[in-house]
Amino acid sequence: MTAGPQVLRTRVELAAALGPHGTTTVRRAVVMTMGALHEGHLALVRTARDHADQVVVTIFVNPLQFGAGEDLDRYPRDLGRDVDLLAAAGADIVFAPEVGEVYPGGPPVVRVSAGVLGERLEGAVRPGHFDGVLTVVLKLLHLVHPDVALFGQKDAQQLMAVRQMVHDLDLDVEIVAVPTVRDHDGVALSSRNAYLDPEQRAAARALSRALAAGRAAAGAGLAAPRIRSAAMDVLAAEPAVVVDYLALVDASTADEVADDHQGPAVLAVAARLGATRLIDNVVLDLRGPAPEEDR
Repeated sequence: MTAGPQVLRTRVELAAALGPHGTTTVRRAVVMTMGALHEGHLALVRTARDHADQVVVTIFVNPLQFGAGEDLDRYPRDLGRDVDLLAAAGADIVFAPEVGEVYPGGPPVVRVSAGVLGERLEGAVRPGHFDGVLTVVLKLLHLVHPDVALFGQKDAQQLMAVRQMVHDLDLDVEIVAVPTVRDHDGVALSSRNAYLDPEQRAAARALSRALAAGRAAAGAGLAAPRIRSAAMDVLAAEPAVVVDYLALVDASTADEVADDHQGPAVLAVAARLGATRLIDNVVLDLRGPAPEEDR
């Protein structure tokens, strides 16, 4: 029987398990999670195994990235179940600290700012969210000292922000994006899916269908406005879905692309189903408007 991962709760335990920084030739990967693991997280861990000799998974529900009225207190937590799943996926170390271990002096005075990137899309709806994300990501990078860190494409703007931080602050870590994992009906896997009742779960399919419509429009060579319209038409047909935003943005900056944009772009959606808020996205390659006779 394969032994499970080491489960460490303090930074002292973590440092002892990892050994002095720079003294080992072991290539190390980190996957950062808030627990409540699902197949999407496990795909990150399995991909990490392909990139490194040692895989560290962090489980930490980070209070800095939750705004007032968000679901910090009810966010699902089940460390035992998560560890069992990570054992099967091949994690070597699980670092699951308490809040006081990550922020020993209370909420940090100095934080990482996501800048203008943190003010768009998710940042506009959740002010300060990405500052909280980047602050904990930077702290965990310092504690784990990974060679590579893996993030899911489902959180596209988070991925953009982390990549920008690594670039701007000269961090010595490779960032690898892992494609979104979807359920059999196309819904992107998310810990928050557990909050949906059966009717809301069925309505949630509209998000992935909208993205598929946008992808089809892009594949047909249609321009950005037609891509947005194709996706929005699908969302508008599902009354249970309350759209926060549907945006076609630059894959690096989260700026809305111009109507004549050509090249990579991200079609992103955020919507509410009852009290639950879901996000999803798809990466597109806009080839520009098709010739008039082909439309």
